[in-house]
This record gives sequence, C-alpha cells and structure tokens, in this order.
Amino acid sequence: MQLDGKVALVTGGTRGIGRGIAEAYLREGAMVAVNGRNKAKGEQALQEFAAGDRAAFLQGDVMKQSDVEAIVDGTVERFGRIDILVNNAGGSFDNANVVDANPESFEAVLRWNVMSTFWATQRALKHMIPQRFGRIINMSSVEGKHGKPGISAYVTSKHAINGFTKSVAKEVAQYNITANSLCPGLIITDIFLAEGPSAAEALGITLDQFIEMFTAESAIKRTNTVEEVAAVAVLLATDTAGGITGALYSIDGGTAAY
Repeated sequence: MQLDGKVALVTGGTRGIGRGIAEAYLREGAMVAVNGRNKAKGEQALQEFAAGDRAAFLQGDVMKQSDVEAIVDGTVERFGRIDILVNNAGGSFDNANVVDANPESFEAVLRWNVMSTFWATQRALKHMIPQRFGRIINMSSVEGKHGKPGISAYVTSKHAINGFTKSVAKEVAQYNITANSLCPGLIITDIFLAEGPSAAEALGITLDQFIEMFTAESAIKRTNTVEEVAAVAVLLATDTAGGITGALYSIDGGTAAY
C-alpha cells in the first residue's frame, strides 16, 4: 500500500497504459480519477476496477484547455486534493513522412500530446504548490530520445515533453514536487493496434514488420508490457521517490542509447 491516502489523476486512463497505471495505483491504496472522452468506456472501467468510491471517471477531451482544467479541478472536488498527476493521454494519427505530412494534423498531434500536458501540469501545480507535495509523471516515449521516420509529429511531441519535464522539475523542486517522464518502448495495446498501421504504411511496411523493427532494436528482443510501465509509475509516485526528478525513465528493453 505504497500510495495509501494519495489522490491521483490519470488522463487517458480508461484503456491501454493509462488504465494499467490506474489499476496499479488502486492496488497500492490510492484514490484515482481516470479521464477519457467516452463516458460508456469510463463507466465500464469503473465497474471493472471494482474499487468503490476510491475511483472516479471524469469525462473530457484533453485537446481542449477548458476540459483539462475541469478534469484537474474535478479531481480535487471529488477527493479533496491532487497528489499525483499522470499526463498519459495522447498519441498520433495521420502518420506520414515529413514531405507528405498534413500541417494541420502535425499541429493537432502537438496539441494532443504537448499542450494537454502543459495545461494539466499548470492547473495541478496550483493545487500542489500550496500543499507542498506533488508527483508529476509525463508519458513520453523511446521516440522522445531518438528519431524514427514516418512519425515526425509524434517524435517531436515526445522530445518536447521531455524538455518540459526537465524545466518543471527545476521550477518546483523547492515545493517537494517532482516531475519525471516515462519513455516506453513499443507496447501492444488496443490503441497501438488502431494507430500503428498508418505508421507502418508511412514506412512502406506491414504492421508485423513494424513490430519486428522495434523488437530488433531492443536488447531483450521483445515488446515491453503495460505492467512494466506501471511499476515505474508507482515508484515515481511514492514518498520515497522525492529525490528523483527531471529524469527520463526508459522502459524500452534497452533500446535507447541514454
């Protein structure tokens, strides 16, 4: 029960990696608000969590600033505070090589991944600073540490998240607030299965070949799991992780060079 009594908000927490983190936090005793766009999926997730009044669903679109701020404030209204913010919502779409990329789609990916992280962090800090405690965990990617063709918008956004994380860590350390990034390798989730084909197509390969490319780059020669990411998210949320901030945690099977 490493997170007993703590309150967490996980954006994009009804499925995929976000859901895995939410479930891990609930097991460790936290009260958890999960966000998503689909009310039915949110209500289903709550039923499957079976955590009673320790879990809540907050509907909203993280590409809208007003929704993001309402989600953060809603967490505080529901549970009385916010101790842990996991900026997990995000992804990519309309993947293409730069020469063929749609500028509007490129900008939308940045809004989805980067601006949502900024808005949520800014709002959460207004609650965390007065209480002099907080844990901010931003979802980056192995692609936030190097480049990959065909997904330049996604790569750009994840590099931006890592830079943002480091700056926030410097700004709020005095308030016992930490900020760290998770940088997973390829995780096979329903989200990846929906978005991956376009990324593979941009490279002129099949989805299976796209997966093989990622596994070949890793030392462990397999994809990582949601549970492996969630374990690091739990560590970074604990009281004892107060000395870890501004870090970019690779959970990529030894793919990234740093």
